[in-house]
Amino acid sequence: MRQSNFFMPTLKETPADAVAKSHQIMLRGGYIRQVTAGVYAYLPLAYRVLRKTEKVIEEEMAAINVPEMQMPHMLPATLWEESGRLEKYGAEMFRLKDRHGRETLLGPTHEETFTEIIAKNLKSYKQMPLQLYQIQTKFRDENRPRFGLLRGREFVMLDGYSFAASREQLDKQFDDEKSAYEKIFKRVGVEVRPVIADSGTMGGKNSTEFQAPAAVGEDTIATNETGTYAANLEMAVSVDTFKQEPEALKDMEKVATPGCESIDQLADFLKVPATRIVKSILYIADEQTKVLVLVRGDKEINEVKLTHLLDCDSLRTAEAGELEKITGSGKGGVGPVKADYADKIVADETVKGLYNVVVGAGETDYQFVNANLDRDFKVDEFADLRVANEGEPDPVDHLPLKFTTSIEVGHIFKLGTYYTEHMNAKFLDQNGKAQPVIMGSYGIGVTRLLSAIVEQHATENGVAWPKEVAPFGIHIIQMKMKDEIQSKIAADLEEKYAKYDVLYDDRNERAGVKFNDADLVGAPVRITIGRDAADGFVEVKRPTDEKAVKIALTDLDDFIEQELD
Repeated sequence: MRQSNFFMPTLKETPADAVAKSHQIMLRGGYIRQVTAGVYAYLPLAYRVLRKTEKVIEEEMAAINVPEMQMPHMLPATLWEESGRLEKYGAEMFRLKDRHGRETLLGPTHEETFTEIIAKNLKSYKQMPLQLYQIQTKFRDENRPRFGLLRGREFVMLDGYSFAASREQLDKQFDDEKSAYEKIFKRVGVEVRPVIADSGTMGGKNSTEFQAPAAVGEDTIATNETGTYAANLEMAVSVDTFKQEPEALKDMEKVATPGCESIDQLADFLKVPATRIVKSILYIADEQTKVLVLVRGDKEINEVKLTHLLDCDSLRTAEAGELEKITGSGKGGVGPVKADYADKIVADETVKGLYNVVVGAGETDYQFVNANLDRDFKVDEFADLRVANEGEPDPVDHLPLKFTTSIEVGHIFKLGTYYTEHMNAKFLDQNGKAQPVIMGSYGIGVTRLLSAIVEQHATENGVAWPKEVAPFGIHIIQMKMKDEIQSKIAADLEEKYAKYDVLYDDRNERAGVKFNDADLVGAPVRITIGRDAADGFVEVKRPTDEKAVKIALTDLDDFIEQELD
């Protein structure tokens, strides 16, 4: 490819609204251009990387015998009504109506569509196990699209689905997909960590995220130094090392605590540590169930864990007005003593083993001191409901947790029968009995993966693309376009190394412009043809090299083979 004919509109200055390193580089390098908020055009450089990334995915999916197909972008809302996700998915879904008033969706994901196809065409256990996938544009109406391709309204995604007649088949499919994903990420040059994750609106209870550590990541993962434990912070578990020494139970007393709106203020006012205080927070689950949640004063409630415990679709804290109406108290005075208004009282495990604690007295600006579990208040269920903190011991080897920001580039789920039961996708087992098909779901954010690659491979002035997905494997730069010897060598090398995808800079530009653009192209090998060409020498440089190195043309084959084969 001749660079004089290549569309690569570079920028000298980084746009002020580009915060993420990957966003900056891809704008400056002419990889992408924003069309509207969260929607980008993939210019030739980005599209080449995108297609090469998709090729890696296609090869690894073929290696585990998963065929590719394509579903429509426009989906009938009735499918999502069947699964129960139409309202659950919320405002992120693009919804429209056709001329006949029928509601249609722009697909954010395709569990329902695949399930419908399977329900109509898969009838026997003999047709399973079965796996399918597609690479397709998805649409989600993000409230705050940002960071370039990391969080957009239109993006390319691999979404795959598995269908099994038994849990054993599902486990095998899940493990195959996980292995294939690890190979994909390795080939495209992204360091990832598989972590325990929340399934969110996807359904199912067992999922693994593939997180790529990066400074700009929107997620936080908790790991230990040996790698034996890794989880998204939403699901991270830590060991609580605090132990209160047993003491004689004291009489419960009601005390005034005026103006104490925080745990720190309350602890200071009562001259007690936060570990002696039990916070009580009223939640409304599915807009009808009142759940009082207790946690030790030095901890915070993890609402993802709480949602899983309650198995609810929606969860929120009671608003100020309804809180006083339900409990008779403002925020600071809510407590578990005589909390008959609550349909259920649940507590984090940190509440166990506490003695003579401080709890809300059910009246604004009042607390009970010396309250005790089972004597003064009851708990219906205990569970791990707290946010894990950095430095706390992990639950596997009891090593300190370390937090890392990261980008979610893949997510795989064991969906079970959530969709197939809702949408009546059944098969006949070996005994002729109808059973719901058991599903798995597997996704990779392909365009998001481009950003993750750039984040992890950014250089001081551009990017060092891994060789399998680099837009060009070799970048030939000719210094003087009127020099016949240089032109002859450049043309010969362009033809000789064509299989590596060559970009030949044949422009009449200053050296500084050519080298700046070459940093942004980030080809694994840069060959500069300059003043030593007449003597049979060129300069070679990798994107991560500080300086170019002079090399004889006769040695160039060995260098190229070592770098690219």
